[in-house]
Amino acid sequence: MSHTLILLRHGQSTWNLENLFAGWTDVGLTDQGAIEARTAGKLMAEADLEPDVMFTSVLARATETADLALDEAGWADIPTYRSWRLNERHYGDLQGLNKKETAERFGADQVLVWRRSYDTQPPALDLDDERHPSRDALYADVDPSELPSTEALSDVVDRLLPYWFEEILPELEEGKTVLIVAHGNSLRALVKHLDNLSEEEIVELNIPTGIPLVYVLDDEMRPISSEYLGDPEAAQAAADAVSRQAG
Repeated sequence: MSHTLILLRHGQSTWNLENLFAGWTDVGLTDQGAIEARTAGKLMAEADLEPDVMFTSVLARATETADLALDEAGWADIPTYRSWRLNERHYGDLQGLNKKETAERFGADQVLVWRRSYDTQPPALDLDDERHPSRDALYADVDPSELPSTEALSDVVDRLLPYWFEEILPELEEGKTVLIVAHGNSLRALVKHLDNLSEEEIVELNIPTGIPLVYVLDDEMRPISSEYLGDPEAAQAAADAVSRQAG
């Protein structure tokens, strides 16, 4: 028996367009991002990949992408679960800063380490900073001790995998088609686990916005295959564009 898992990074956000570190900042989609979300829904419908259950982060750019994709596909009443554990990586004190200007301020090499190393955290937010998630009503029900002030990709892996094992994996084991709509780094964290990638390999991986990535898993939840829907060259070009983002 095989199991189908669909990973979808949200469409272009307003802060993607402005080249800002977004992290947990709750920004919406651009018009282009909405088009990407609807295109993702069309691709999934054409591939006859209607999900039985969907998981998203709590951030608007992911939930909007999910809603638009399902609407375009004509799928309604899909059971949906939202969790902060699927949120984007928390960029700490870099959140809201322009990536290019940050590179000019701190040096391109330092910012590259913050962005792309596996286990180096950016500067942390102070607990009394208004950007800290403990001051956001979205996380009122989360134990404050679990809310990050900054994260490396390794931290995203650590907070995502318990949710994967406890909530998502059981749905796949029941034979359900699962759709996860999340973010570049939370999906990279999951891909690292699924594909058993090294720390060095995951640093080089980029996930494009708005293109569904479909995994077929065996009964041991090991990948049999994985591919992006649509034009493979377009998916590669979009991933390459992510890697070229300034800072």
